[in-house]
Amino acid sequence: MLTYSYLSPGKAGFCEKEKPEIIQSGDAVVRVTLSSICTSDLHIIHGSVPRAIAGVTLGHEAVGVVEQIGGGVKGVAVGDRVAVNVETFCGECFFCRHGWVNNCTDKDGGWALGCRIDGMQAPFVRVPHADTGLTKIPAGVTDRQALFVGDILATGYWAADISEIGSGDNVLVLGGGPTGVCCALCADIMGANVVLCEKNRGRGEFLRKNFPSLKVVSPEEAEKICAAFPHGGADRVIEAAGGEDTFQTAWKLARPNAIVTVVAMYDKPQTLPLPDMYGKNLTFKTGGVDGNKCGEILSLIAQGKLDTAPLITHTFSFDELDKAYKLFSSRADGVMKVAVEY
Repeated sequence: MLTYSYLSPGKAGFCEKEKPEIIQSGDAVVRVTLSSICTSDLHIIHGSVPRAIAGVTLGHEAVGVVEQIGGGVKGVAVGDRVAVNVETFCGECFFCRHGWVNNCTDKDGGWALGCRIDGMQAPFVRVPHADTGLTKIPAGVTDRQALFVGDILATGYWAADISEIGSGDNVLVLGGGPTGVCCALCADIMGANVVLCEKNRGRGEFLRKNFPSLKVVSPEEAEKICAAFPHGGADRVIEAAGGEDTFQTAWKLARPNAIVTVVAMYDKPQTLPLPDMYGKNLTFKTGGVDGNKCGEILSLIAQGKLDTAPLITHTFSFDELDKAYKLFSSRADGVMKVAVEY
């Protein structure tokens, strides 16, 4: 079958591979019906993800139909429509038992798909630990509505969850890209007063049009709004931008004793200027997403409480993936996320 793979630093493209098969009893083979491209795919291609294996099929964001299951799989059946989790996890190790599935110690655990083992930018994908790595899509939920459940929506839900958001909390989300939007939508569902900060005017207009429940502001407006909050800053800040100065903006706009949650991936080390923030008593939370709440997310989508389908601005066929990558990496034509059809 034809796959889209990471070939070497700076190079990716189509190559032929055998159709995946069941290797272990907990595996499933999924026929991919819709996938997407993530910024993490670009990081792999650029050579900035050392654990990524040259030759691996890219892609860790997809939905599909279960084609085959191993003898140990109990949670899904052949023919089920499923969202594929960005992480595969055993559910039994120390980290999994605590909900920290990103750090699963199994050899195929954590972020493996599209990084260390073949991913979803192909007609078929083998998913280890299918009982934890696949989630059935409820009737009435479309592929496009479910597309981001296993990755950026899982990230948004996780970020809002670990931020310990309470009803009425003032939450600032930095970055109006796809992940930032998911963080903001999930914080909103949790009862927060959400301010979404986006510096690009065109993107800001897109967000206001397509996500009217969110208050979208410029960095200058965000600074004024946070200064006017009752305790001198945001109760919670979620940093999803990953810009040159957005980490500094995050802690500066937080009130004393706030939680600052960092979900952005930075290209360079960040400085924690402890003397400058002395006395603010901030709590920082960061790390890779623990994507173990996909069932809850799909339930919210089915109830009409969460819809990220408007993030899909462009749709391509699988054989147009070179074109899709070129567009996505250039951020041209107002692209937010692409959908790839099979």
